[in-house]
Amino acid sequence: MTNRPAGLRVRPARAADYPAVTGLLDAAGLPTAGLSPSLADFLIAEAGDGIVGAVGLEVYGGAALLRSAVVAAAVRGRGAGTALVAGLLEHARARGVRDVYLLTNTAEAWFPRFGFARIQRDAVPAALRASAEFQGACPDSAAILRRTLV
Repeated sequence: MTNRPAGLRVRPARAADYPAVTGLLDAAGLPTAGLSPSLADFLIAEAGDGIVGAVGLEVYGGAALLRSAVVAAAVRGRGAGTALVAGLLEHARARGVRDVYLLTNTAEAWFPRFGFARIQRDAVPAALRASAEFQGACPDSAAILRRTLV
């Protein structure tokens, strides 16, 4: 984590952050399908006067889907993503989540630093497979990773 964005701060998202979050996702070519405008269980990274990143959690009992992990291109590689994912994993623990899953087409090599490992699609709980991300927002070719939080 070198050259961390000045004043980087991670906080819970608010509904008013929705346009900024969807703008970041659109700019990164990431899906917004199934994204709740309330942004419940989302964290935001702010630097300076703006939102530079976001990540969310969809909770399904003891399992959850990490979704919409995005950092603005101008600050990638400077620690915002690491701060967001670390904060979200702590949030998941506090919510009583046992296993966190994610789908990715571009960051499979990045997530193992947080303890995520690739798994097969059939190892994902049915409730998560029914989510918008599994039902088409992410292609079938996306890598699926899991981290157990015990």
